[in-house]
Amino acid sequence: MQDVRVIDVPKLSKRPDVLTAGFPCQPFSNAGSRRGVEDSSGTLYQTALAFVRDLKPRSVVFENVRGLLSFGNGEKLLIQEISEKLDALGYNVVFSLIDASRHHVPQKRLRVFIVGIERTKTTGVFSFPYPVDRVDLSIKHTIMDLNNKVQNQNELMQLNPQAIQLGCLVPEGGSWKDIPYEKLPERLKRIRDDMRRYRSPNFYRRYHRDEIAGTITAAFKPENAGVWHPIEKRIYSVREIARIQTFPDWFNFLGRTIKSKYQQIGNAVPPRLAYEMAIQIKAVLVGANLRGETECLTFEQFINSGKPLRARDRDVIFSHK
Repeated sequence: MQDVRVIDVPKLSKRPDVLTAGFPCQPFSNAGSRRGVEDSSGTLYQTALAFVRDLKPRSVVFENVRGLLSFGNGEKLLIQEISEKLDALGYNVVFSLIDASRHHVPQKRLRVFIVGIERTKTTGVFSFPYPVDRVDLSIKHTIMDLNNKVQNQNELMQLNPQAIQLGCLVPEGGSWKDIPYEKLPERLKRIRDDMRRYRSPNFYRRYHRDEIAGTITAAFKPENAGVWHPIEKRIYSVREIARIQTFPDWFNFLGRTIKSKYQQIGNAVPPRLAYEMAIQIKAVLVGANLRGETECLTFEQFINSGKPLRARDRDVIFSHK
């Protein structure tokens, strides 16, 4: 395995239809370092743009965390810099904040998608897939029919004894706030004593079986993520989080450690959402005009509104000038 920043651009027999990139999200995530471009991995979007420049794909899809929308790089937002560079390379650019649970994914997962479609007379106009009313995306419906014969179902990441003890004290649908004060470790007692100072954290969240699961992350920290099984005294298995991410049961996860498998799944784009994006892009590349299904904002309107972009509220069009 090599650093993507130093490998040569591959020689292809023809231009690719799509180039996808999920440059590291940790520098922009509230759950990560929040160091942005000061983080060594925070500049990997430039490497992704260099591959676009050299490979000249017909379309581009970038995915990242919500924090990308508010991160500045000098005088500009990073989302503006990325959009401008794609525009200069010959792409019509649209971005949006997508809630995966509105696209048949049993998980409350907010992610920013940036799509660039080459500016030609034969390509159509892109719009993100329209959100749908949720069907039964509950945890009960998603994972609670699994048995130990399904591959990866018996694989659980090892936790320290204190984390297991605390997690087991949380009732279905509850959190650390339901644990008796006297059973909390001293660190959590200090936080409980001054909740306002610590911004009322919701540690050890155990979602109810009738709820939609929270975001599956690569870190998969039992304290900060809702990773506890609704009714069993354990965290989710590798297969259970794969189900929540919409991976089919036949997809076998391999890796040197169980932790690496959790990371693979947490870093992935849910396949069901990826499928819906692919359908839209395929249609546009053969000339379909999808715009008009939803109201859109120009980038200037997005900036001037002074409000954060809500999940799939509107597409934002980065206008070519």
